[in-house]
Amino acid sequence: MSSGPLYLGFDLSTQQLKAIVITSDLQVVAETKVDFDGDFGAKYGITKGVHTVAAESEVYAPVAMWLEALDLVLQRLREKVSLERIRGVSGSCQQHGSVYWARGAEGRLAALSADKSLAEQLEGSFSHPFAPNWQDHSTGAEVDQFNSKLGSSEKLADATGSGAHHRFTGPQIMRLKRKLPDMYANTERIALVSSFLASVLIGAYAPADISDACGMNLWDIPSNAWSEPLLELTAGGKDGVPELREKLGPVRLDGGGSVGSVAAYFVQRYGFSAECQVAPFTGDNPATILALPLRPLDVIVSLGTSTTFLMITPHYKPDPAYHFFNHPTTPGQYMFMLCYKNGGLAREKVRDALPAPAAGSDPWSAFNDAVLGSKPLSVTSPGDRAKLGLYFYLPEIVPNIRAGTWRYTCKPDGSDLKESSSSEWTPADDARGIVESQALSMRMRSRDLVDAPADGLPPQPRRVYLVGGGSLNPAIARTMGEVLGGAEGVYKLDVGGNACALGGAYKAVWALERAEGESFDELIGKRWREEGAIQKVDCGYRDGVFQTYGDVLGAFGQMEEEILRG
Repeated sequence: MSSGPLYLGFDLSTQQLKAIVITSDLQVVAETKVDFDGDFGAKYGITKGVHTVAAESEVYAPVAMWLEALDLVLQRLREKVSLERIRGVSGSCQQHGSVYWARGAEGRLAALSADKSLAEQLEGSFSHPFAPNWQDHSTGAEVDQFNSKLGSSEKLADATGSGAHHRFTGPQIMRLKRKLPDMYANTERIALVSSFLASVLIGAYAPADISDACGMNLWDIPSNAWSEPLLELTAGGKDGVPELREKLGPVRLDGGGSVGSVAAYFVQRYGFSAECQVAPFTGDNPATILALPLRPLDVIVSLGTSTTFLMITPHYKPDPAYHFFNHPTTPGQYMFMLCYKNGGLAREKVRDALPAPAAGSDPWSAFNDAVLGSKPLSVTSPGDRAKLGLYFYLPEIVPNIRAGTWRYTCKPDGSDLKESSSSEWTPADDARGIVESQALSMRMRSRDLVDAPADGLPPQPRRVYLVGGGSLNPAIARTMGEVLGGAEGVYKLDVGGNACALGGAYKAVWALERAEGESFDELIGKRWREEGAIQKVDCGYRDGVFQTYGDVLGAFGQMEEEILRG
């Protein structure tokens, strides 16, 4: 191992706290984790990292457990690497959650003693001992008020990058203020989970990160400021706005630099250098795009049980159906995110309707043969109608359509859309149709956010990266490339199981080693090695085929609208 500086990245997720240490040239030298159920389940009575109160639709985590996890993960990490060599720390945390510091807590943070644990010394430092989790659905009434406060969910999305959501921090704060007024009155600082962890590490309140603040329904993205009418709604009136603003504290616009030196507690107890700096922490979704690093016009498609589409774009064109966040490191760029419930499980349902493969063979072989052996939109000869379908075995988010299966046809130019009987479709048509429909939805919703990646090419992603179980499937890879394009191709991406922690570590390297004006893309791009992380699995853009799918995007949108009205 070289003797140069090291950088530490954390990932505080729902079920684990992970830590990863890298060198300046981005090589991993150590990693470890704490599993909340395995290490603390009996003590805190949690399941999958949280408590659930079904009657209230509440899901939350004990904050003291996170403090214990931080001590434990550092104990484990120092057995693998000298923490004195760590020059910088950053990380990611679950988005939308909130932590409620009690009055006087910052004084306790500043006076931590190395001979006692964090949980022991910070007992009583939280006005509320629990942090709402992103799975919480208790804020139905508050979500309705957020969507109507600015006139509509569309206007809310224009301001905050998203329509109102149960898990978002603003509605959560509003509900807790109503439900626990004494707790709210005793709260000195409301932190996001990311700024909470950074605060513990520096022994003082850390500011919220601009990208993570976009998951609150409170931050006005175009104005780079808290939204006055949404603060008023959350606070219960204009008179409460100054108090709420003080509780929220500042939002740091610069994703780099330092928010403070690591606290003496960590120097004395674990051997950190007193010179070690803590860079701003961010949310887990923004950290994911840093682990690549993802460049403008690049796309990540996560093909797991659900499907997620992430893209970096300079264009801010929000809609309640999806999410926009400020980029965590690059002003003027935005992270665009689509989330679909119907992903891998829906594809499996269609797969299982095909003839069963021979025992011991690939369970996807018949599905892949059906897709790879067919033509785009199942148009095999002149005069054939294009086939479009929706396969929602669960109620979908994008668009907000009930569970069901729908099949339509149209002319290849997108005209004359008609609902089709299932007898006109074969199981092989459905195999191609489900992959096309998922990709067409992504393309339709992102088409105004992409530019031409090179002269002579139509607007499309530069690269399409596939992650998750579906990234191994050649039929899915090919169809994604046919529909979405990808001027430089489609790639399978593998940065290991610690992508968010790795993104945090990369952020620390850039934050503390950047030259004047040097962007994250410039610094990390020079040091990141593609070898072993990505593998090209499809050529991506195909002239003619790409345009064929473009011709039916209008019909695809019309189909969704008809089903929504039905």
